[in-house]
Amino acid sequence: MKLVVWGLVVLLIIIHQDFWLWDDPTLLAGFFPIGLAYHFGISLAAAFTWYLATLFCWPVELESSEDNTTATGEGAAE
Repeated sequence: MKLVVWGLVVLLIIIHQDFWLWDDPTLLAGFFPIGLAYHFGISLAAAFTWYLATLFCWPVELESSEDNTTATGEGAAE
């Protein structure tokens, strides 16, 4: 799954370069510029990719070591 997440990140980097919409005057629903709508979609895709990254690629060791130090009271301000 890590390769899928990395692939999505690379894909987002590539499709973020939207030079073809710079001069497009098209409006969605009469007021929403098509370039802005495109970036809105890219932002949603980036949020979903980040969600997948934290779900499948987050190091478990970090979570377990942090839970252990807070449970034992080590590292807490005295």
